[in-house]
Amino acid sequence: MTTSSQDPTPVLQGERGELLHALTEQRELLLITVRGITDAHAGQRTTASDLTLGGIVKHLTRGETVWTQIMATGDGKLPEGMLDMGQYRMADGETLAGLLEQYAVAARTTEEVVSDLRDLDRSVPLPSTPWSPPETVYWSARRILLHLIRETAQHAGHADIIRESLDGASTTDQR
Repeated sequence: MTTSSQDPTPVLQGERGELLHALTEQRELLLITVRGITDAHAGQRTTASDLTLGGIVKHLTRGETVWTQIMATGDGKLPEGMLDMGQYRMADGETLAGLLEQYAVAARTTEEVVSDLRDLDRSVPLPSTPWSPPETVYWSARRILLHLIRETAQHAGHADIIRESLDGASTTDQR
């Protein structure tokens, strides 16, 4: 591990470092979309979709938490809360600040788990879900990380549209 000149945080080298860097970049794009908004705006729908900025942060936190658990344990069990549809909405009493704190914890946990993995080729059984085939499916730890990057990028795009609908701001304008 090394550190960058701008950030004293340890940086992993090689493929692991590149994948985590790509995930971090997508997280940062998402976080731009919630700069300066209120809790009320974080929970406000702006499109035909039920998605909100707070709901997206909450969903990505849950997704990163459960996929990291799947990758770390490799036991094929369904993590608690993976199928909870409440993960897409801010609940009464939740704040954007609280959701962002949970997101930061999930990000740190992912980075720790990936740092500790012996091999990104590690084959991990996926839990059985209503949409999965009847036989057990296996993904590599690498594929799980790629899935997290794709999921984060996709929802960062959704968040950008929602933010632009809220007040005209976009990630491009706020950088």
